[in-house]
Amino acid sequence: MEIRKIDTSCARDVKRFINLPFELYQDIAQWVPPLVSDMRLALDRDKYPFYRHSTADFFIAVEGDRTLGRIAVLDNQPYNTCHNSATAFFYYFDVVEDLDVARALFNAAFDWACVRGLNLMIGPRGLLRGDGHGLLVEGFEHRPAMGVPYNPPYYASHLETLGFEKEIDFLSAYLGGDFDLPQRFYDMADKVKERRGFWVKSFTSKQELRRWVPKVQHVNNEAFTEVWGYYPIDEAEANAVADRFLAAADPQLIKLVMKGDEVVGFVIGYPDISAGIQRANGRIWPFGWLHLLIEFRRTKWTNFNGAAILPEHQGAGASVVLYTELAKSVLDFGFRHADLVQVAENNVESRGEVDAVGGEWYKRHRIYRRRL
Repeated sequence: MEIRKIDTSCARDVKRFINLPFELYQDIAQWVPPLVSDMRLALDRDKYPFYRHSTADFFIAVEGDRTLGRIAVLDNQPYNTCHNSATAFFYYFDVVEDLDVARALFNAAFDWACVRGLNLMIGPRGLLRGDGHGLLVEGFEHRPAMGVPYNPPYYASHLETLGFEKEIDFLSAYLGGDFDLPQRFYDMADKVKERRGFWVKSFTSKQELRRWVPKVQHVNNEAFTEVWGYYPIDEAEANAVADRFLAAADPQLIKLVMKGDEVVGFVIGYPDISAGIQRANGRIWPFGWLHLLIEFRRTKWTNFNGAAILPEHQGAGASVVLYTELAKSVLDFGFRHADLVQVAENNVESRGEVDAVGGEWYKRHRIYRRRL
């Protein structure tokens, strides 16, 4: 077995790195492949916004013509500057059920980090702040929400054997489409809007939504300063995350809480087209787009992956407005299932709000850490 750093300018190397999970998980019904076009972009050092400020390398474990594992290791400069830290992140970790292969991959990642003076390894954590993160440790029987990782149960055992410890968990909750908020929530939301001057901005087109991205980015940066993993994102990263969401978005599922002309909060939902991505096997061309279009029109699942309120308006009732808008979206669109994606376990307020609306916590992703 050999550990090789791939050449991201070599199409053959990139293909080999991208193809591994397609080989590993082809018989796992719950696994949703990434879009191959998105993966190629993430490894493109000339186009992806991460490389404007930070560095990463990508390793594979090979034995002859067989690829046994892969890993990415990152030095995220905005994060380290924001936190005055020397942290390396790992991502895209996929491996056969062989501890020796996992150990060899992580040893290469540890060496990479130590050469750069980094003294802590955390992950799985992506190149962009909007990436799904963590290792799945509960809920293996469920299909993941779009963009959220899936992995077999043995991954956690590998990491813990290699000296990793829990950093934090992120929880996802399920809401059945037959749920509805008690009338008191709607009454409270109406009172809050009247007293505080809040109103809800809706959208009818992606073009209109695109024009609001800078204002949403401002809220995104300001609202999450106390959330685990925070660092301020720049315009290029905000646009990259927006491109990803807009590709699968229905603008009517994205709502802004306004006070006058100021955006004070948002909730982002989108139809879950994971089943279409599975049928397309992660490839939009030549005919995968048709599977995505069909699923977009018929899916009964929606994901809510992003809700925030500016700090100065937290505790003023704006969150009630957000959750009533979420409920209206599920009911108005006739969704039968809703996934509230990756809430940090230490976000007591959000977890309490999800409990209050009847959410069932059913998937858990774990971020790990290891001192180097």
